[in-house]
Amino acid sequence: MLEIAKHELSTIHGTAPRPAGTTSAARLTAVLTTPVPTPTRRRAAPLICWLAVAPGLAWAVVRLVGFDRGPLVQALAFTPYVAAWSLPALMLALALRCRWPAVAAAVAALALLGAVAPRALPDRQPAARGPQLRVLTANLLAGNADAATLVELVRRNEVDVLTVQEFTPAARDALDRAGLADLLPHRQLNPEVGTTGSGLYARFPLSDGGFRRNAGFAFTQAYATVAVPGAPPLRVESAHPAAPWSVGVVGEWRTDLAGQPRATPDGQLGILAGDFNATLDHSPLRALLASGYVDAADAAGAGLVGTWGPYDGDPIPPVTIDHVLVDRRIAVRAVTVHRVPGTDHRAVLATLRLPAP
Repeated sequence: MLEIAKHELSTIHGTAPRPAGTTSAARLTAVLTTPVPTPTRRRAAPLICWLAVAPGLAWAVVRLVGFDRGPLVQALAFTPYVAAWSLPALMLALALRCRWPAVAAAVAALALLGAVAPRALPDRQPAARGPQLRVLTANLLAGNADAATLVELVRRNEVDVLTVQEFTPAARDALDRAGLADLLPHRQLNPEVGTTGSGLYARFPLSDGGFRRNAGFAFTQAYATVAVPGAPPLRVESAHPAAPWSVGVVGEWRTDLAGQPRATPDGQLGILAGDFNATLDHSPLRALLASGYVDAADAAGAGLVGTWGPYDGDPIPPVTIDHVLVDRRIAVRAVTVHRVPGTDHRAVLATLRLPAP
């Protein structure tokens, strides 16, 4: 009976007959320890695949539909990271031979990478024949940014226009002491204690200046028309819509973004530069771009460089919420991002070529 049982076990597991000298116990142990696929393991593979694939697929749907509401507003800022995850999820589904999860993963990867990857590639630029213009924007974090560093950025890069947000009276004075008035003597300023102030500095004369307070939140935005020699009049505004720091202020965030001045492709040239508290994955910012603006970093192939950390030790990866939006007639030559001590934002420098008059 023992020999019959051993024969049956060897038949079931596909094992060859053992040499005569092998003991019955050893042969039985070898048979029992041979790994054999089980229905449970076969069922686990699709479950593992779907668990890996489903978040990216759901994210792709939300991103493409533009359903940035409630807590999804903050989440969508991290879309580039989810797009990067979509490739390992696809490879896992393929490796485990899970057909439908692999199909879903491929769709999600194509959608997310199609939305994100072009930001790392430079776009073709318009044939602008006018002067070069360097625009720098910086959120000063309630005036705490290091003034000397910011002024040195202006000096070293020969900046022509500077826009600042969270601009305070103390920051104004610190910038003047650091020598900003000598570099950018023309100004339209609205310093306020706290985070609501705004400022615009320029190398060239300004006209039609002022500031406005956003309808959704209390942030102000300084603006003026810059008279750049050899170029048409250029309207520049320091942008600062509300931050969607909680679900309760998402409505104000949408209101402020909707209230930003639209581009006028057949009229005056315009630039919006500042802390938009939105990435290119947020539908209100994409709607603003559709009016006739180009995101300078996106156009230069630097659209995936993070501008807000925060950089205080929190385990939050950087996101890109500071932008220089330019009229589509303006050519973008380069965009770089620079750390400024004292603020959790990084300054964005755009080198542009304006059209001729």
